[in-house]
Amino acid sequence: MKKVSTSRPKQLIGYSDRIDFPDFGLQDVEAKIDTGAYTSALHCIDVQLISHNDTRQLQFTIASGQSGDQLQITTEQFQYKTIKNSFGQSEKRFVIRTRVRLMGKIIVAEFSLANRGSMRFPVLLGRKLIRNKFIVDVSLKDVSFRAKKQTP
Repeated sequence: MKKVSTSRPKQLIGYSDRIDFPDFGLQDVEAKIDTGAYTSALHCIDVQLISHNDTRQLQFTIASGQSGDQLQITTEQFQYKTIKNSFGQSEKRFVIRTRVRLMGKIIVAEFSLANRGSMRFPVLLGRKLIRNKFIVDVSLKDVSFRAKKQTP
């Protein structure tokens, strides 16, 4: 017996797009969709664990889009997890949960904090984020960004 899917139809996205991070006030951040990566990653520098009034906080700096300005973020909501990097080696990284906007959808997702300064894209969207929501057509680019610009 064939299982009938009751889920919503998946939206088509390209190999890269521009996404928003509403929790950080960032818009149109370039992101690469990587079906080979399980987790998503966010380019950060100066990641440090700090103690403040008997609480542990994570502080990190992200580039705020095209302008190159830097934005310092402090959060108490984080984890320290083992992540496989692009070379297949395990490494420990801080992981945060935040909201992103892609194709008009707000998605709560985990992002490992990594220095992606030498990479073309500051954000990597992995399978965990795109699963059951999107289909990737590698011949397309900026599908969500163009749709957002056309919306009045």
